[in-house]
Amino acid sequence: MTTQRQGTLPNAAVEDYLKTIYQHTEWQDEPITPSVLASKLAVAPPSVTGMVKKLAALGLVDHVPYGPLNLTVEGIARAIAVVRRHRLIETWLVRDLGYAWDEVHDEAELLEHSVSDRLLNAIDERLGHPTHDPHGDPIPDASGNAPVSAFVLLDDLGCARPAIVLRIDDRKPELLRLLALNDVRPGSTITVHERSDHDLVVSAEPISTHPALRLSLPDAQRIWVRRPADAVAG
Repeated sequence: MTTQRQGTLPNAAVEDYLKTIYQHTEWQDEPITPSVLASKLAVAPPSVTGMVKKLAALGLVDHVPYGPLNLTVEGIARAIAVVRRHRLIETWLVRDLGYAWDEVHDEAELLEHSVSDRLLNAIDERLGHPTHDPHGDPIPDASGNAPVSAFVLLDDLGCARPAIVLRIDDRKPELLRLLALNDVRPGSTITVHERSDHDLVVSAEPISTHPALRLSLPDAQRIWVRRPADAVAG
């Protein structure tokens, strides 16, 4: 999957930008703007402006002043390669090295820029070519393809309608720890029992053995679910 232009070198900052742009539209369609990118990366807007110009010069981003950012074909390929490394590393840390799922994001952020293709392929082989990481994010294969499922945010799920947890945002460790204590993970079946303007109450199946869990609406918006009847897209 190496699509790097001749004469350029791998750069962690470049990869972070590409990955962030890619992930912004991975689960929704609204394109990312420079201001949103600056917020996600916690950097000053002028720094984003400079990097976007660099990415455009490298043929990785299409951008017009004050408009949204879009990855080029080459930019998408580079971004997917970073995403694949990150998610395989997270899966490896949990399965083989005993990390908890709330501990792996920051470690993977560091390792994704330095792991070799040989080591990554060995990890993939050892793990049996997993399709999803511990948080439910799809892991692109060596060709850049990843499974996609129909989904809704937990916040949008109606009451008394069971759904299967598909994906949980991994950037809030305290939420991951709370969900783990209540056996809520990708693959769990959960039901919303109550909702208000501020929070909702859910429980995992079997309901008889799991206490009700109250989640704020912002936390509910970090959980993606699939109704059992929803088809899985190829």
